[in-house]
Amino acid sequence: MATIVVVEDQPDNLKLITALLTLKGHRVVGLPSGERVVATLLAEQPRPALLLLDIQLPGRDGFSVLADVRKIEGDHPWKVVALTAHAMPGDREKALAAGFDGYIAKPIDVRSFSDEVGRYLSSGGSSSAG
Repeated sequence: MATIVVVEDQPDNLKLITALLTLKGHRVVGLPSGERVVATLLAEQPRPALLLLDIQLPGRDGFSVLADVRKIEGDHPWKVVALTAHAMPGDREKALAAGFDGYIAKPIDVRSFSDEVGRYLSSGGSSSAG
């Protein structure tokens, strides 16, 4: 299926997300912070189709990491989806306005998470679920 990079600083969340996506046949590259995101996106072959990026990260937040990802020159296949506990009214809109392609709220729903990720992989648009 697809290669997905997941940036999540909580080990239990990263383990759960990796397990759910792996069960669907995806290859998951997990990172505990945003420090190596750009290098990872450029080094992985085949190129990742999706970056699931936590907003609350140690050191640099997801908005800062997103800015670096968007500066990568050339055409790239990945979409960047905010994966975040920021789930108050207006947070989704703030993430989309900042340049995220989509938004998934945590805690994730284990029954629907893989399907929601699948929609980002198969469609050109962003999902409003979360």
